[in-house]
Amino acid sequence: MRSFRRLLLVAVSGVAVIAGAGLPAVALAQAPAASASVDGQPTDPWGQTLSDIPADASVRFGVLPNGMKYAIMRNATPPSQAALRLRFDAGSLSETDSQKGLAHFLEHMAFNGSNNIPEGEMTRRLERLGLSFGGDTNAFTSFDQTAYTLNLPNTTDEVVETSLFVLRETASELLFDATAVDAERGVIVGEERTRDVPGLRAAKAQFGFLAPGQRLADRFPIGDLNIIRTAPRDEFVDFYRKYYRPERATMIAVGDFDIDKMEAQIKAAFSNWDNPAPDGPEPVLGEVQPRQTETRIFQEPGVQSSTQIFWTKPYVNAPDTSAERAKGWVRTLGMAVLNRRFSELARAENPPFLGAGGGYEDLVNSLEGGNLTVVYNPGEWKRALETAEQEQRRLVQYGVTQAELDREITELRTGLTAAVASAATRQTPALAGALLNAANANDVFSTPATDLQIFEAAVAGLTVETVNAAVRDAFTGNGPLAFVSTPVPIEGGEAAITAALEASRQVPVAAPVVAATMEWPYTSFGTPTQPSGQTEIADLGTTLVTFPNGVKLTVKPTTFTDEQILVTVRAGNGQLGLPTDRPVPTYASSAYSEGGLGKLTRSQLEQVLAGDVVGASFGVGADTYSLGGTTRPEDFDLQMQLLAAYFTDPAWRPEPFALVKSSLPTQLDQVRATPGGAFALASAGLLSSGDRRFGLPSNEEIAAAELSDLRQVVTSSVSQGPIEIIIVGDVTVDAAIKAVGETFGALPARSAAPAPSAEGLRRVFPAPTSEPVEIKHNGIATQALGYVAWPTLDSIGDRKEARTVGLLARVLQLRVTDEIREKQGAAYSPGASATSSTVFPDYGYVFVQAEVPPEALTGLFETVDSVATGLRDTPIEADELNRARLSAVEGLRRSQNQNGYWLGNLTGVHDKPEEIEAIRTAISDLEAVTPADIQRVAQAYLKPDAAWRARVTSANAAPAQ
Repeated sequence: MRSFRRLLLVAVSGVAVIAGAGLPAVALAQAPAASASVDGQPTDPWGQTLSDIPADASVRFGVLPNGMKYAIMRNATPPSQAALRLRFDAGSLSETDSQKGLAHFLEHMAFNGSNNIPEGEMTRRLERLGLSFGGDTNAFTSFDQTAYTLNLPNTTDEVVETSLFVLRETASELLFDATAVDAERGVIVGEERTRDVPGLRAAKAQFGFLAPGQRLADRFPIGDLNIIRTAPRDEFVDFYRKYYRPERATMIAVGDFDIDKMEAQIKAAFSNWDNPAPDGPEPVLGEVQPRQTETRIFQEPGVQSSTQIFWTKPYVNAPDTSAERAKGWVRTLGMAVLNRRFSELARAENPPFLGAGGGYEDLVNSLEGGNLTVVYNPGEWKRALETAEQEQRRLVQYGVTQAELDREITELRTGLTAAVASAATRQTPALAGALLNAANANDVFSTPATDLQIFEAAVAGLTVETVNAAVRDAFTGNGPLAFVSTPVPIEGGEAAITAALEASRQVPVAAPVVAATMEWPYTSFGTPTQPSGQTEIADLGTTLVTFPNGVKLTVKPTTFTDEQILVTVRAGNGQLGLPTDRPVPTYASSAYSEGGLGKLTRSQLEQVLAGDVVGASFGVGADTYSLGGTTRPEDFDLQMQLLAAYFTDPAWRPEPFALVKSSLPTQLDQVRATPGGAFALASAGLLSSGDRRFGLPSNEEIAAAELSDLRQVVTSSVSQGPIEIIIVGDVTVDAAIKAVGETFGALPARSAAPAPSAEGLRRVFPAPTSEPVEIKHNGIATQALGYVAWPTLDSIGDRKEARTVGLLARVLQLRVTDEIREKQGAAYSPGASATSSTVFPDYGYVFVQAEVPPEALTGLFETVDSVATGLRDTPIEADELNRARLSAVEGLRRSQNQNGYWLGNLTGVHDKPEEIEAIRTAISDLEAVTPADIQRVAQAYLKPDAAWRARVTSANAAPAQ
């Protein structure tokens, strides 16, 4: 059972992430199929066959006579759309030694032609239906599965049947034309080059350390470059015939359609699929070897400083049952207590680490066990290691307290209860992904109500002794095994780490001190008020309200997501009011919310609000400071009290600011280890002509930064001008008026906002470059990035022209993908996009960027120039415009069925009526664009003498001879 096991934490791209999110599609492996048969069909491999847990009754599970599984679920959020997923039970673990990387390579070849779809036409066909390549049309390969994903903009017969036809072609009709294979080799090499970051190399070393002699350590999905460059066609065909077969396939369809009709369409598409070739063998994963205390150090500049301690055991493949889930919940509760204690340590003055966590995980069905992960600044490993080890041992020795257990039960129950309440409006792509995960893990796809029921049964009468026993068992096994990643040498090496770990294990630990229970003290903010004005925008379903003290409220009730209310409170002038000649530490804006309130620390806040769904985050925007939160109807009043408390009584405690200051230089070093990261850090300032409001400060400026500077700037700004509140979601206008009237509406009247200065409104795109600006990254010498940008216009007022430029950027994306990726094989993921400011007059730009080997930079710039010239000189075909436009329009329609879209687009509507019109015309403006319009804006903006260029190369590259 896998529902409670995360994959091992690894350092990827300089940050700690869960493998499967940061690694290239690492996922959990499938358990053996069940043996029962249903209604005379072939063996039914769905997880519920071997479980007492009922599957979600709204899903139709089935098996075709050829053995292909399918799961079909009707879901109308968003309306008229659907998600298809075709999964194959084979990934990189199934490769032979001569096929390393071909499972992933084969996935790429699915988009390069089949018996009935000419090469290059597969993605075009889908684009003509409104599916964007990479966004709506995608695929991934993991250790144990390969999956193809299509998000359909509508469920018309044409879209559904074409999409199923494309997936059916993928299943058995791929050609593997030798010329197409050779062309795609460069794309795969480019992907490997892009993904070859310090964190991935650390992950490979970690897998080798944890699973020596096991297949997992030698089968990362990206594969072996030598094989990718040279593998003959026969190797592709061999893997394809062995593993792309109906009995290894699962078709998942979720969306706003008739289930009977979708089932008939799936059967029509796949029932005649037959693969007479012998089935491929199941991979032999290898055995977990007995081990004692051991350490492995991975040292490389740019990697995150962390220590991970593991206690490994042989993987146990247990069916997904109520009993197994109950065991998982008990262990999860114990780990939650440990992680809460770690959080307290990280928030202390002079904390021992930046963060730490414990868990119990399995690694792709190869091993399982408990682990600790602790992250710290370079060189500070010893104190971090000792603190984390001793805190873990304190839990094992003394266990959890009843108060701690009750708190974690409350938090988990709150989340599960909220999931039940919002179950009817879950998003279609998320449901398709959850069904895919269930199929891969052979778990039961159960309802949120069933999940809550199993949880309640697990915690009914649960004792601390039972939780403590589960925690103790989690931290037993081979080891402890310490994996240390570090950008700097560690004196004494692995022996020093092992010695420190063994010495720490001998240090006595005392019982934990339990914090006192607190109460919520922020319930009154003055005399509640009623609105002084109210206007309805009927066609947008939005109400504008004003209060006597100047507070402006915008409310949009929706039915998009049950039990979800989004709130943003805006005040002050944000970046408009910052100095342009010196940095203000807005990069540490998290210190505002992390600092807690005057009467409650952040930790006390979490304790008091453990049973509530509320939140508070703080951000700095171009023209405002904002507080935001997500809540549900029953906690809505409390959410508004929380935001009002942060607005009126932020504590500005120094510890969060100090933590950011101490960790930021190291984090920036990690980001600079890749060309994309180095460019992202440098570009904000460069593309603003050195304006210090944008970009990041130097290490010296970070060291000199003071919390008082941030506090003074924010406090002085938010104290002036009106407060704007936007509320969107499962809320009524009356409830919003009442909650705001009792909180922000009860505050004293505010002075008028000062007009922004001319200097504040000025943001300038840089002058054209005769030679590319040189930027250095700290990674490997084979990685580089080229970037070209042209200045355009703002989106203030009438946005039609800016939207036309945005569509030009989408055409650019199609062309650079075709030229740089498909034809040249020079880059894995070239990109083009446009940005256009709604705050800074005349500021906007279109750009193209791609990561390529350094020797390809000159050719990249020439290709970009050629593409721009073609767009200026020749009108595009209507088909190309439609392929670019349809995905934009469909993506916009999809967004308009989500609360987040409205939260962002309703800002400022009280004072800027043009914002209302901009919402109304968002789609019609795009639909009105003609090929001539694209050529016109290309001629106006893609001027060769206006382009700003940059090249990012490695500081570690050998000097040119």
